Amino acid sequence: MLAYMQRTTVKLSDDLDARLRHEAARRGVTVSELTREAIETLLDAPPGRHRLMAARAGASGRADISERIEEILASEVGSSR
Repeated sequence: MLAYMQRTTVKLSDDLDARLRHEAARRGVTVSELTREAIETLLDAPPGRHRLMAARAGASGRADISERIEEILASEVGSSR
């Protein structure tokens, strides 16, 4: 990356740190990359759109939500960029 990056310290609980590291490893990215992506997603979202619509999937009445959750989340995260 050619652009200068500002270093920021963030304090996380042990549980959140473990979850962050696990997700970064699962995706094959660094903790820094995942953190930047999460912050960009949050800050780029329109006001009131910080929560994923998939959070309401359980009330949809559809029986295939558990099988399709990755697809549903990917479509929402992709559409918020």
